[in-house]
Amino acid sequence: MININHHLIVYTKKLTLVAAFALVGFPKGIYAQEIITLKRATELVLQNNLQIKQAQLSEALSDETLKQSKLAIYPSLNASNNLNFNYGRSIDPLTNQFVNQSVNSTNGNLFSSVILFQGFQKLNLISQNKYELEADKSYVQKVKNDLLLAVVNSYLLVLNNQDLLVAANQQLYIIKQQLDREQKFFDVGNKTLADLSQSKAQVATAELNVTNAQNQVDISFLNLAQLLELDPNLPFQVEKPVLDDVKQGNLNYSASEIFQKAVANYPDIRLAGLRKNAFGKAVDVARGNLYPRLILQGSLGTGYSNGRQRLLERKPDGTNVPIGFVENTNQVVVTPNFLTTFEKTPFRDQISENFNQSFGFGLNIPLFNGYSARSSIRRAKINYQNAEINEQIAKNNLNKTINQSVLDLRAAEKRYNSALYAFQSSKDAFNVIEQRYNVGLVNSLDYNQAQTNLNKAQFDQIQAKYDLIFRSKVIDYYLGNPLSF
Repeated sequence: MININHHLIVYTKKLTLVAAFALVGFPKGIYAQEIITLKRATELVLQNNLQIKQAQLSEALSDETLKQSKLAIYPSLNASNNLNFNYGRSIDPLTNQFVNQSVNSTNGNLFSSVILFQGFQKLNLISQNKYELEADKSYVQKVKNDLLLAVVNSYLLVLNNQDLLVAANQQLYIIKQQLDREQKFFDVGNKTLADLSQSKAQVATAELNVTNAQNQVDISFLNLAQLLELDPNLPFQVEKPVLDDVKQGNLNYSASEIFQKAVANYPDIRLAGLRKNAFGKAVDVARGNLYPRLILQGSLGTGYSNGRQRLLERKPDGTNVPIGFVENTNQVVVTPNFLTTFEKTPFRDQISENFNQSFGFGLNIPLFNGYSARSSIRRAKINYQNAEINEQIAKNNLNKTINQSVLDLRAAEKRYNSALYAFQSSKDAFNVIEQRYNVGLVNSLDYNQAQTNLNKAQFDQIQAKYDLIFRSKVIDYYLGNPLSF
């Protein structure tokens, strides 16, 4: 008869070595791989994830929109300048006289205007943009929170699949030991070919389970790397926390209390509320189209033309020219001829002489514009009502999700306790059957069935453990607790 205690001690030591190799692979390159903790994983996703960067860019755009709406309150100031070239008979734009020569002219203007009243549209638009900026900030936080929860899920999935791989390797090791023993018994005639074939089939099944488990480990690592925006070709390891003592006693969680705490800080609710407020201000902005618009405007201007001349000198040339006759005497009336000299008016003098200023008020009263203003108000009201409904839907979804999460946590805790009990019972049953099998009191079919039951119970216990951990982290997420072990 085989010493069962000695067999278990040796088998446990060997399984520990197998588990170590299953978790970290072969020694080559072990020290080159980064070990990522859950805290480091959350830091990486916040630092690298492209969804967060996109949300932050949307926030930056909203911030610029708000700044622009604030600056729109100030007066506008614009400058303009025109340079004209006229040939042939034309009107000098500075003298308004006909000339028959080429004229080059330029004029500059400085124009400013400010809206004194516009139905408070600009002030309401600033308020609307403030709400939209805060909404985008909440959206950034929402994306971060959702990704953090996804990281915890992916991280736990890696740990779960690693434990399943360890269990699969442990089972393969045990079954190979069983096959070796069956082969020795078969060689001495104590076992049949059917018993040996059954053991070989179990080895093949266990090897397939190891292959499948390894594939799941690789896939879960790939998913985690993609979530963290890491290069999938650069291997890394995750830190396995001490989870032997799984936190329990969560059945007293109240869904209503969790909801009351979450509704005040949950980004989805805050996002929906801020967007509703933004649409409310959009109604006020649309109403501004019904009011008159009063504008104060002013301008400064000057100009220059190379066709403009001024009198330089005027003196008699000693000759006279008749201009008429005296009535009754017919005496000729003459006037002296003058010799005049002109020069082009200098640029500086023209700029000073042509300088002009103006200011005035403009009033635009909307009377009839195809009811476009009232239509825009109605559309804004509909958007606001839709935003109110979206806010309520967000609250309802949160309430439903929290209630579901509490029920899932309770079910996960019960499932874990049942799986733990089933695994312990299957292990005890297997130990008894193994002892009886070793002395020939149990056939190979019953032994293999006990081994299969133990394997399934172990897999179920591992999955139930990590499912319970994840469900408890979901509750921590809604309570605002840190997502850590």
